[in-house]
This record gives sequence, structure tokens and C-alpha cells, in this order.
Amino acid sequence: MSSSSTLVLILLSLHSISFLEAHKGGFSVEIIHRDSSKSPLHRPTETQFQRVSNAVRRSINRANHFNQNTPRSNLTQNDAEYLLSYSVGTPPFHVYGIADTGSDIIWLQCKPCKPCYNQTSPMFDPSKSSTYRTLPYSSTRCKLVQDTTKDGDNCEYTISYGDGSQSQGDLSEEILTLDSTNGSSIQFPRTVIGCGRKNTVSYEGKGSGVVGLGRGPVSLISQLGSSISGKFSYCLASTSNTSSRLNFGDAAVVSGKGTVSTPIFSRGAVFYYLSLEAFSVGNKRIEFESSSSESDGEGNIIIDSGTTLTLLPDDVYSKLESAVAHEVKLKRVKDPSNQLSLCFESSFHDLKAPVIMAHFRGADVKLNAVNTFVEMEERVVCLAFMSSKLTIFGNLAQINLLVGYDLEKKRVSFKPTHCTNQ
Repeated sequence: MSSSSTLVLILLSLHSISFLEAHKGGFSVEIIHRDSSKSPLHRPTETQFQRVSNAVRRSINRANHFNQNTPRSNLTQNDAEYLLSYSVGTPPFHVYGIADTGSDIIWLQCKPCKPCYNQTSPMFDPSKSSTYRTLPYSSTRCKLVQDTTKDGDNCEYTISYGDGSQSQGDLSEEILTLDSTNGSSIQFPRTVIGCGRKNTVSYEGKGSGVVGLGRGPVSLISQLGSSISGKFSYCLASTSNTSSRLNFGDAAVVSGKGTVSTPIFSRGAVFYYLSLEAFSVGNKRIEFESSSSESDGEGNIIIDSGTTLTLLPDDVYSKLESAVAHEVKLKRVKDPSNQLSLCFESSFHDLKAPVIMAHFRGADVKLNAVNTFVEMEERVVCLAFMSSKLTIFGNLAQINLLVGYDLEKKRVSFKPTHCTNQ
């Protein structure tokens, strides 16, 4: 990144520092799993097995869309796993956005829009907010965002998704309000948001758009910038009905007994890449040396909050599957949904799963059964890994780990934690 771009990012984040003066210790917000009864995407008629099967299917869709190399964001709206409740405008208008480390912009559907997707909750009307303003095309902030065009004097954004859908509208500035878990509200004025006027995304329900947590210059993380010292973390609970937390600033520091850290690599504009060296299953070590991976060594796996499964190149996956199959002394059965390839006849409770270690550069991360297996049907448990052209360390593998991102020191830290108790 050029020095001028760095200066702009510093200036962009300065406006929010005063609003964090009362939050010197950082702050935390709740993130909601899409299947939680608190979630606007919750479907009460679905069984737990249907929810698991749907999450697996979304992982497959997401991987396929990542592979299409759309540069800005590669999820589709229906691929979301976690939601963030926030407010925009004056007076504050409450919305739900997809919290996603694989996206780099904050956007929501705005009135009037044509076409719109079927949003069942009220839609944000910027004409009723006293603090909303569109950004001019000539502005520095407009130039920071990819794929902007001129619409009159206004800056118009376009974000395309892997399934061919897109959101298009006014790149704007607005107050964004986050509700802290301690009961206070924290306001960030002049936050860049996309106000979607033409939205063809395949999405229905109460969700209002996306909150990008990726590396791009107008993601939520980049815009909070120096006010959070480039730090955020999350702790994903093992059950969807238990709230998980997203932490910022000093509240996001991961340290103490059991903490291990690995470098973040800067490849591309959006994603967080780590260097995975090997897996081990019992005494069997499987080196990550793959002819089909994008890059060996310097950032060969994306750590992603929005993908459920862990996705590996074919040859690495097949060796891992073979090693796990050797360790588990149970009858093999087929996945009833025909999505996962290594399944056993067992309840999750009775499964004696081997410990799998993920060996990142400088950091060995222990994966327990909750990280590596899913129950697809009554007495059918399957390995929650899959072969793919793209390599992703998914959110299931991150359950019960406090996962901290320090963008100033360029590292990700992991600490075993019972996230339900957070």
C-alpha cells in the first residue's frame, strides 16, 4: 500500500478515536449464529440435522464462489453463518448485517431501491436521517473503494457476488452505532457505508446486508483502524443458540497460557491468509505440500468466519481422510446428504475422534471432535473437511478457540477457550 493510502487510512480512523475514550479497555459486541432463535434467518421448523446439512451445502457454495475470483467479495448472501446487530443514522435505525471476514465493505439495502430483494424487516430510509450524506466521486474515500463509478456528482459502488448477483448504490457516510455487551452504545461518525439502491442478491428475510470484517480499506476493521489498534477477536460457541462475541481493541488481546500465534500474509485485498505446514492425526503427519494449492508456504490457507467446513486441496484431503479412517474403529456409512465423504455409524457423543493438530507456522492448534466432526443424521457422524480448489480454515475448526487478529503485528493468535462461558 502506498504511503498516501496509509495516510488516508490513518485520517479515516482518527474521527472515531474520541468516541472510544470511554472504552479504553476495548469493547465487545454479540454476534449471532444464523440458526440461533435470536437470528432473523432462524427457521423454527428446521431440524438440527437439516441445519447442519444446510451449513455444509453453504460451505460448498461459498468455496465455488471464492473460486470465481470476484475481487471484492466472494460470498453469496445465503452463505452467511454469523450476523451482527448494529444501527445506522440519526435517529439510530436498527439492522442486521452478515459479519464476514471474507468481505470488505459495509452495505445495506436502502429506500428507495429498484430492484430490491425481499427484506421482511423495515428498510433504512436515508432521507429520514440527519447525518446521512453521499460521497462525491472526487472524494478521497471514493477513490479508496474498488469498482466505483460516477453517478452525477455522486460516488456509486458496485459489489458483485460469486453467484452473479450484486448490490449497487451510493457510497455514503453515516453514523454507525454498535451496542456493547456491557450495555453501552458506541457511535462511529462518518463511517463509509454502501446504500444499496439496485440489489439483485438471492436473499430474503430480515437481514439487511453485509458488515465486512476483511482487509479492504472500507471494511469495519479498517475504518475503526487506530481506535482499536488494529485488533479484533472472536470466540465461536459450540451451540448455535449460545451467543458468540466479537471483541475490539484491548478487549481483543489474546494472551496467557495456551496461546499460540502465526503470521498473517498479505495476499490480495480482502482475505486473511495463514501458512499451514501440516496436519497430524495421532502419530501420522501429513505435510501440506500440494500441487493443487494456490501457494505453498507463504500464505496458503484463508482463515474465514463465513465457511463452516475446512477445505483442503484434493491430495492433502485424501491423506487426511485416510489417516482419520485408520484411527476410527467404527463402521463406515454414507452421508445421507451425499456431501461429505468420510462418515461413521455413531452418535456424536459416542464418537472417539482422534485429535487432529493443525500445524501453522509457529502455532500448533489442537482440534477436538467439535472442530472436526458433524452429526449429519441420527447416528451418522462425518469428517467436517472437504477437498476443494481453494484452501479455507473454516469456522467449525475455530469453535472453542479465542481467535485474535492483530493487524499491526500481522499475526493471528489462538487460545483454547470455552466460548460458551465468555
